[in-house]
Amino acid sequence: MSNPKRSKIIAGNWKMHKNRAEARALAEAIAKGVQGEKDLPVVVLFPPFTSVAPVGEVIKGSAVNLGAQNMDHHDSGAFTGEVSPPMLIDVGAEYVLIGHSERRQFFGETNASVNLKLKAALKHGLKPIVCVGESLDERENNLTDAVVRRQVGAALADLEVGDLKTLIVAYEPVWAIGTGKTCEAGEANRVCALIRATINDVFRSEDSAQAGDAVPILYGGSVKPSTIDEQLEQSDLDGALVGGASLTAEEFLPLIKSAQKKIRSLVNV
Repeated sequence: MSNPKRSKIIAGNWKMHKNRAEARALAEAIAKGVQGEKDLPVVVLFPPFTSVAPVGEVIKGSAVNLGAQNMDHHDSGAFTGEVSPPMLIDVGAEYVLIGHSERRQFFGETNASVNLKLKAALKHGLKPIVCVGESLDERENNLTDAVVRRQVGAALADLEVGDLKTLIVAYEPVWAIGTGKTCEAGEANRVCALIRATINDVFRSEDSAQAGDAVPILYGGSVKPSTIDEQLEQSDLDGALVGGASLTAEEFLPLIKSAQKKIRSLVNV
């Protein structure tokens, strides 16, 4: 059974899609779609950088939260093309994605850089969603567990147990992102449980042996309305980091409704 104390989260990563007008229109449709609703999950939108501020204006005062897809770990400096944590806060962002597989695959992000970004996000009060997951080659060579454990352990290096209060982790098997392939729900849950156990191992002490039990863990990888219900039934899976299905209100709102239904079922247990 899912832990009712952990937040349920539905996050939409728009990647490199939507100009400002399109982003504003989509954000407005999503905000209107959840207006007045109770028992909602935490809803977060991650528009491209050019639309972070415009989307923030549209969703201000609504049940929808604002995030950014990436950031640099420096506060300022001669880092052409980068955006700092204070800059994100200045435009209203509360959440930030760190270590998305596409950042790792195409832009050279490493476990070490993910750790630096996570520390910077926590320092500035941003709520981080740290992404981990294996490639198809790693899965086929039975390296999933080793890769995920290594990524989680490296991301959390030198952190204190108190830093976990706002931490969110997303398991995104690289082979299931944008491919239409979905990791079977039971297997996704197994890896999410492994992530939670790894967090517990990193922070194991007499007073924090189960520190990972309170950390929300999301699944990302071709999430859609037809798969979300089974995914949300898993004991260690607390929501979804959604790509393609977050690009229209018609697909994204049903995901929110499914999480809302799950929250209500836990309340009524």
